[in-house]
Amino acid sequence: MLVVLHLFALFVLVLLGFYVFVSDPRRRAHQTFAAFIAFLALWTTKDLIFWNFHDARTDWGVWAGASFVIALLMQFALVVFAWVFPENSRTPRRKAAVLFAPALILIPAACSGLLWDEVGFYDGALAVDPRPLAYAFVVYVYAVFVYGTAVLFKKYRAYRGTQRGQQLASILWGLGITALLMSAANIVLPFFRIYEFLPYSALLTLPGVFVYAFAILNFKLFSLQTALNQFRLFPIAYKVALSIASVAVSSFVLLQIPVVWWSFKNGVDAEGWRRYLVFSIISALVPNLILVLLILRTISRPLRLITLAAVEVSKGSYGTEVNLRKTNDEIGLLASSFNEMSRKMAADIQELQRLNEQLVQSERLAAMGTLAAGVAHEVNNPLASISSLIQMLQKDASTSETTNEKLALIADQIRRISQVTKDLTDFGRVRPAVRRPVGVGEVIDRSLRLAQFDKSFRRINVSVLVDSSLPSLSADADQLQQVLLNLLLNARDAMPEGGNLSITACKKSSEVLITVADEGHGIPVDISGKIFDPFFTTKAPGTGTGLGLAVCYAIVTAHGGRIEAQPANGRGTRFSIFLPIEAASTVSDH
Repeated sequence: MLVVLHLFALFVLVLLGFYVFVSDPRRRAHQTFAAFIAFLALWTTKDLIFWNFHDARTDWGVWAGASFVIALLMQFALVVFAWVFPENSRTPRRKAAVLFAPALILIPAACSGLLWDEVGFYDGALAVDPRPLAYAFVVYVYAVFVYGTAVLFKKYRAYRGTQRGQQLASILWGLGITALLMSAANIVLPFFRIYEFLPYSALLTLPGVFVYAFAILNFKLFSLQTALNQFRLFPIAYKVALSIASVAVSSFVLLQIPVVWWSFKNGVDAEGWRRYLVFSIISALVPNLILVLLILRTISRPLRLITLAAVEVSKGSYGTEVNLRKTNDEIGLLASSFNEMSRKMAADIQELQRLNEQLVQSERLAAMGTLAAGVAHEVNNPLASISSLIQMLQKDASTSETTNEKLALIADQIRRISQVTKDLTDFGRVRPAVRRPVGVGEVIDRSLRLAQFDKSFRRINVSVLVDSSLPSLSADADQLQQVLLNLLLNARDAMPEGGNLSITACKKSSEVLITVADEGHGIPVDISGKIFDPFFTTKAPGTGTGLGLAVCYAIVTAHGGRIEAQPANGRGTRFSIFLPIEAASTVSDH
């Protein structure tokens, strides 16, 4: 029965220490608690061996020395805990060196048997003949315990009335219970030759240890939520521990016990030991292989897949994802975070490429604008002189009719050149925007009214859908009208025989989206990236300057928006204008 109780206590201690440690393995209080539990588990193992498997030849000096050393180590863990809890402070090294220095003498003395003249178990009684050094050891153990308790009590007074104060109070109660029970079982009662409780000293520590752990975990020990949180945050530790424990227990029951029975069924002899050694090694290979397979499946394979995906990303394959079964452990969280990071990286790089193209386009527009303004200025002056001379010749009565026809033709070409230079001037010298609250529907209506003056545009069926809840934009109405008018006239040129034209306006997040979609011949994919370049046009020579979309691009970007072109339902082109929504009350004229 005593063996079962000791095994139960050992199992509970190991489980409790593991549970508290993995709840926050980086926190110093949890680390020192795990150390305290480890020393207490050593104490229980000592009692298990000496109280269940001793005989008359057993050296009880080893038991007594182990008891002294383990008791001192538990007090050291208590003091370190008192220093670091609840602030998660660092251990003061100088204080630790001074306080723990006597152990350099006392521990070797206990291990060498210098604390007593004789110790043994005779006629049902434990006989101990201690030396003065043993009393010094006991006093030192209790002095360390009192010091640690005093540190915790001082912190309790500082945190009284708070959550930390409640934790410290509970820990002090747990320490008090443990100290009283251990002292009674190991010192007070044996002094009066009462040894019945001595084998149960490890069991007597369990109530205090539970209170200790309960306080560390903010009074949530073994609560459902705490358990769920731990399975959510640290399941790999549980998986590995559960796998090892399951394989160890099952292999012991299924393999080791039959091997022992078969090996020694004829007695404990050399042949039995030979059988046991050979077949125990063989039977140990099976659980070890199972453990290797479990660890490979749980840890190694997923990490290898994540590593391969990371290598692919480092080579430029942005957006690469890890195809793993979704789990709630650290590796599952790592894979999910990696996939999210890879997706965001791909999206960010795509956005950077778009911004870079936009920057290059803006720089190109700026350079071409400066050049265009200079060219227009240089061309306009001689054109004005030529136009004046032509007008003089046309007014001269002596000029023949044939000459007048030629002069009229020249004047038409001059007007055409003047229009081109005017477009260049408008492109190169975009006037500052005069921003006011503007209704998108009003701008669309005005643009359509102007476009209706063109006979070719009247052959187009126009449908308009504007969201009535659209807020006003802070924009230059004339410039937005110029953008829409250019797009409407481009749609007219794309559908010379007529067709359907759709104009919509709606809100998209913090932007207003205006679309103009036609059913024309569309824009070839190979030139879609050039349509906003200055002087680029697909129209026949003499019918376009290639500045319309460049001007649209300049106006939209100056308003903090963007303009894009995509195929419209497999036919024609859809231009999308995104303009930011700003509060009209914050807008001032420029």
